Amino acid sequence: MLMRGNPGKDSLAGVRILDFSWAMAGPISTELLSFLGAEVIKVETGKRPDVTRFAAHPVTKRQFEFDPQPYFIGKNLNKLGTRLDLSHPKAIELIKRLVPMCDVVVESFRPGVMDRLGLGYEVIRTIRPDIIMLSTSTAGSKGPQSRYAGYAPLFNAYAGLGELTGYVDGPPTEMRVTIDGASGLFNAYAILAALVHRQKTGEGQYIDEASEEAVACLISDSLVDYTMNGTVQSRNGNLDEIMAPHNCYPCKGTDRWISIAVATEAEWQGLCAALGNPDWSREESFADPYSRWKNQDRLDQMVADWTRNHTDYEAMEILQRAGVAAVPSFDAEELYSDPHLAEREFTNIVDHPTIGAWVAIAPPWKLSATPAKITAQAPALGEHNEYVFGKLLNVSPGEIEQLKRDGVFQ
Repeated sequence: MLMRGNPGKDSLAGVRILDFSWAMAGPISTELLSFLGAEVIKVETGKRPDVTRFAAHPVTKRQFEFDPQPYFIGKNLNKLGTRLDLSHPKAIELIKRLVPMCDVVVESFRPGVMDRLGLGYEVIRTIRPDIIMLSTSTAGSKGPQSRYAGYAPLFNAYAGLGELTGYVDGPPTEMRVTIDGASGLFNAYAILAALVHRQKTGEGQYIDEASEEAVACLISDSLVDYTMNGTVQSRNGNLDEIMAPHNCYPCKGTDRWISIAVATEAEWQGLCAALGNPDWSREESFADPYSRWKNQDRLDQMVADWTRNHTDYEAMEILQRAGVAAVPSFDAEELYSDPHLAEREFTNIVDHPTIGAWVAIAPPWKLSATPAKITAQAPALGEHNEYVFGKLLNVSPGEIEQLKRDGVFQ
């Protein structure tokens, strides 16, 4: 295997990924691996570019420019960008020439698309027998729902997570990018496991990931409860099956809230002390954890009467000093400016040629010997065609010009 990146300093130095994924779940997978040092070659076409290049919220007034869209530039860091019309036979030939140089192929088209392009796993493995290929879709490539198109809210609904999320008297909660993130993380770990397996055995493999199943892993306790006890769980707001108080409480100001969770008797005593040991805290109805849980509606009212007289940050400081788990419900701006997250290097500043410096969420891992890192901005459409096709494939300048005239690089 040719070594790229920083051998010995990057966890995945020497790993090259051919990335046909688009939208969110697939690109999150490959971006996570790029943070670890993998070289990711993103394949797009100008006829139908990654939807996040233009479908999200632009940060400039140029509504129809592809590159400065936050969703795209935030989920495709570190990648190389190519522009290739996969409907052209010569484009497929180029891809087949790239495959032997790659360790992993990732795609997130509807099941069957890669086969129709002539780039399905059975074809790819004849070119490189130890290739690892991951297909990510709503329900996998087989079964009665395999032909269904889907995106994050549907993964969420099919998996059952939405049914469990929300208020008792409200509808199931629709979740979007968070769900793509769950699927993307699942895929990244699956690829890592496949790379370890290949390192040990020399064997490649095909990973057929169903995003609805990846998300269902997040509610395994509810699935086991139904399997063993026949219990169908549903939405319960912020309440817990054991802890009380355990809720989100209103604070001074407009739409300001704080989450409080009391898990032990010591934490309960800390909460009472922080609240000034009010008379109600000594009532029989709050004398032990089970009593507090049974009477949590009234208990929540008592706690809320106290939190309303404090700002969320004041309440947090008072409660945390007393040993109580408490944190404000931050909005996006507060998350980016939070001193604790800043100390943890939650964000990085990335320079983009169109929008300039912007704040990106940093890699999620803190590794001492092989730090995960952002090394490059998201690519412009076709930005690295010359490197990929000219340098890696050794296509001559004359051939490249002819391919352009033939419409291969559309």
